[in-house]
Amino acid sequence: MRADAPILMFDSGVGGLTVLSATRALLPEASYIYVADSAALPYGDKSEDEIAARVCGLAGRLAERYHPRLICIACNTASTIALGMVREVLETPIVGTVPAIKPAAEATQTGGIGLLGTAATIRQPYVDRLEAEFAKGKTLLRHAAPELVLAAEQKLRGEQPDPAAIAAAVAGLRRQAGGERIDTVVLACTHFPLLTQELAKEFGPEVAFVDGAQGIARRIAYLTRGQAFTKPDSDLAIITGDASHDTALHRALQHYGIGRIAGL
Repeated sequence: MRADAPILMFDSGVGGLTVLSATRALLPEASYIYVADSAALPYGDKSEDEIAARVCGLAGRLAERYHPRLICIACNTASTIALGMVREVLETPIVGTVPAIKPAAEATQTGGIGLLGTAATIRQPYVDRLEAEFAKGKTLLRHAAPELVLAAEQKLRGEQPDPAAIAAAVAGLRRQAGGERIDTVVLACTHFPLLTQELAKEFGPEVAFVDGAQGIARRIAYLTRGQAFTKPDSDLAIITGDASHDTALHRALQHYGIGRIAGL
């Protein structure tokens, strides 16, 4: 493995930056490439076939061009649909992102768990299997909150996220039967941790939030243990579509230690 081989992180937008931040805290010496598929944002309103074709195609192109030591699909929607397919076609180690139902089930005191994700994520059989395996005897309520993706993108760019989007997401869980018992909420989209402060204010102090960023970071650190690293002067972001004039996004990426931006 070349010492300058990067860790490549892939998301539909800026949500995967939450995973990048957690991983960099454990592996500050590594080189990173962050890929935002902004041209296809959001993934959550697309069909499974569309997402699988998009993710597999982009992952193949990126692996061929940049020869990463590891690829992290830092997107719950893409992972629950296309993770197995990407692993079949690439020899590069692949780490996915799945809803953190197991730690939520371990943390809840009331047995009431909420799950916020995209429409594509919450309907996946993969989530059914996680619930059956780890949340038996608990109540897991799901709600599709695609409006939070846009709200997170707004916040990262320094804009005020829409309060109505936050309120609608919370109400979508609370109004379900058993919703009043929720004391733990799974943020099953990597965008959503960017809105933890806003969600906490709306839910109230009795609710805790769980996401997969720390677990993913530990998995990446484990898979790259013992490898040599050479860090570049600045990390690279690749944005699909035309992001050349998105100065707010460029500033946000710089905040996450990314000084170079390219298109794809």
